[in-house]
Amino acid sequence: MSTALHKDEHVIERGAALLADMKDVCSSLVYAALLTDDGFEVVRLANSDSDGGRFASMASSMQALSEAVARELHIGPSQYTIIASAHGHVVQLRVPEHPLVLSALFDDDETLGKALAISRQTAEKVAAILTPVP
Repeated sequence: MSTALHKDEHVIERGAALLADMKDVCSSLVYAALLTDDGFEVVRLANSDSDGGRFASMASSMQALSEAVARELHIGPSQYTIIASAHGHVVQLRVPEHPLVLSALFDDDETLGKALAISRQTAEKVAAILTPVP
């Protein structure tokens, strides 16, 4: 039996390092978390004040809804979800080929393009640590 991702020490440790790298590259990053499809927080960016469990639950629901909308409209798989507000934006996307989601909040000083690019790069790096080397 394999360890659940939100309890896997390797995933937690490497995920935390990747989120910290994300913050180093993009100072406008306010919050970031990796979460499972079923709403468990795997890891979040250190020094985040948000309630991780509550956020993970809401974000995984939002991911499921966005994917359901894309399926219902027959527009292909959902690539990412963006919530834009007056004080920042949330970029959320699936970690390729894995039951994980990366959700990141950027302040309003960041361009949406850079926020999306850094989020995609991080999600791909997370996928790489989860994919066994042949």
